[in-house]
Amino acid sequence: MPEPRALLDVTASLLGRAWRERCGAAAAQGHALTMTQAHGLPDLLARVLAGRGVLPGEAEGYLKPRLRDLMPDPDCLLDMEAAAERLARAVRLGETVAIFGDYDVDGAASAALLAGYLRGLGVPTRIHIPDRITEGYGPNAEAVRALAADGATLLVTVDCGTSGHEPLEVAQRIGLDVIVLDHHAAAETLPPARAVVNPNRLDDLSGLGHLCAAGIVFLTLVALNRTLRREGFFQGRPEPSLTDALDLVALATVADVVPLVGLNRAFVVQGLTVMRGRGRRGLAALCDAASLDEPPQAWHLGYLIGPRINAGGRIGDASLGAKLLGTQDPAEAARIAAELDRLNRERQVIEAEAVAAAEAEMDRALGLDPDRMVLVAGSPEWHPGVVGLIAARLKERFGRPAFAFALRPDGTAVGSGRSIPGVDLGQAVRQGVAAGLARKGGGHAMAAGATIAAADLARFQAHLAEALGAPVRSARAAEALLLDGTLSAGGATAETVRLIAQAGPFGSGAPEPVFALLRHRIVDAGLVGNGHVRARLRSRDGQAIGAISFRSAQGPLGQALLNGVGREFHVAGTLACDRWRGAERAQVRICDLAPCG
Repeated sequence: MPEPRALLDVTASLLGRAWRERCGAAAAQGHALTMTQAHGLPDLLARVLAGRGVLPGEAEGYLKPRLRDLMPDPDCLLDMEAAAERLARAVRLGETVAIFGDYDVDGAASAALLAGYLRGLGVPTRIHIPDRITEGYGPNAEAVRALAADGATLLVTVDCGTSGHEPLEVAQRIGLDVIVLDHHAAAETLPPARAVVNPNRLDDLSGLGHLCAAGIVFLTLVALNRTLRREGFFQGRPEPSLTDALDLVALATVADVVPLVGLNRAFVVQGLTVMRGRGRRGLAALCDAASLDEPPQAWHLGYLIGPRINAGGRIGDASLGAKLLGTQDPAEAARIAAELDRLNRERQVIEAEAVAAAEAEMDRALGLDPDRMVLVAGSPEWHPGVVGLIAARLKERFGRPAFAFALRPDGTAVGSGRSIPGVDLGQAVRQGVAAGLARKGGGHAMAAGATIAAADLARFQAHLAEALGAPVRSARAAEALLLDGTLSAGGATAETVRLIAQAGPFGSGAPEPVFALLRHRIVDAGLVGNGHVRARLRSRDGQAIGAISFRSAQGPLGQALLNGVGREFHVAGTLACDRWRGAERAQVRICDLAPCG
C-alpha cells in the first residue's frame, strides 16, 4: 500500500513527526468522491469516512450502526451454549451465583450487568471485586472459598479468570461450578471451568476479539435469555429488556479502550442513547457529581465518568464502582457518586506528584542514554493504584513504551506499562514471565501489568529493551501524524464540529479526525488549569479561533505557543465545541505545530 501523501511539506514538526494525509491514497480519494456524488455526503464527512477505511456502500450503516444488523449469534463463541445452559439452570433452581470481577470500569460494569439481569429474575447474587493491593488481579483462593461458604454454587468470573488456574482448581475441588466470561489473551491451557467464553482464546474463531468483557457478558445474556425463552421460563412473566443495559456496555467499551469498530460502535451509539435517558440512578448521580450538564458523549465516558469509577479500585474501595452501577436507590447512588468524585480528586493529586517525579527520573535517564527505547521507573513512594497512569504519562511525554512500578515493603514491585502502536508490550511481559523474570504478568499489545521481585527490576528492564528495542525504533521512525484535511479559522465552526461528529464515536480503532489550520498567527497565549496552554489563533483573512494544548506547558508545544505570540504556524488539532453561557463556539485542541516555511 503506498504511503499517504505528505501535507504542507512538513517532514519534522515540533514533535518530530511528518504530516501526511490520511485520505491521500488514490483509492481512498475515489471512495470519498463516490460518497459525495452518489450518496450526497458532504465532502468533509466523506473524506473522514474514507480515511477510516469505510467503503461507499458501507457509509449509511457506519453512520447509523444498528445492533440488529451487527449482532452475531452468541453461540459463535466457544463454550457459549454450555455457559447459557448452566446459567439457565441456576435461574430455574434459584441458586446463589457469585460474580468475581476486575477492579476497573469494565469489571465493575460487567459485574453490575450480570447481577442486574439475574436479580431481576429473583436469583440471589454475590459480587466480589478484589482489592488491588491486598488481593491483586483475578480470582484468588481465599475469596473463592468465602463465596462458597456464603452459599454460592456457581461462580462466574467477569473480565478475569482466563489465567486463574490455581484459584479455579480450588473452586472445582470444593464443588463450585465455574463460568469464565473474559476477553484477555489466553494461554494454550485453559483453567478448569464449565465454560470459558473468551474470543481471545487460541481456538476461538468468532472474530469477536475486539469486544470488552461487558460486551461478552451482554452476548451471554442474549444467549441466556434465548435459552430461558426456549424452556418456557417467561410464560406468565415479562422478559428482561436487554437494551436497557446497553449504557453499561457503552461505558465499559469506551473506558477499556477497545477498538470502536463493528459491534462495538453499535454498543456505544445505542448505549449513549440509553444513558441520556438517565434511567440508571448510579450513572445519573455520577454525571451530576462530575458536573456534566449536557447529554453524555463518548469522550465523557473516557475522561469524566470512567476515571471516577476507576478511582475506587485505584486508591479506595474497589467495590464502589459495581455498587454504584447496580443500585437503584437515589440516596445510595448520590452517596457513592460523591465518594468516587472525592477519591478521583485525591487520585489526581497523588498522580501529579508521582508523574512529576517519574518524568524527572526519565529526563535524567535519557540524558545519559538518549537511545533508550523502553522506559522503566520505580519508587517506594508511588501508590500501586496509579502506576498505570504514570506509565501512560511517560509514554505520552517521551513517545516510547513505559513501565512504572510501585516498590512494596515485602520486596515485590507491582507495575503497569503502556506501549505505542506497533509494539506488543503484553507479549514481551508474557515472555518475561516464562523466562522467570516476573512472578506474574500479562496484558495486551498496548497495556500490560507485571509483578516482579524488586531486586530483578534491572533484569526486567534489560529484557524489555532487548525484546522491544528493534520494534520501538521501527515504530518511531515510521511515526507520522495523519490529517483528515485542512481548514481555516473561519471554516472551523460549531456546525463543522457537528458534521464531523456524525462519523463518531471516536476512540481506539476509530481515531478522532485531525485537521491542519494553515498559516495561523498566535495572537495570544497563556497558562490555564493544571499545565494546559490556551491560545488564540488568527488566519490571514482575519478570522480567529480559540485553541488549547493539554498538559503541554513544559513541553515543546506549550513553549512554542507561549513564546510564539505574533508568529505564524501550521497548527494540527482536533475540533470540539466550547460551550459558554449557552453559546457554542468551535475550539482547536492542538496536537502538533509546524513553523511556516
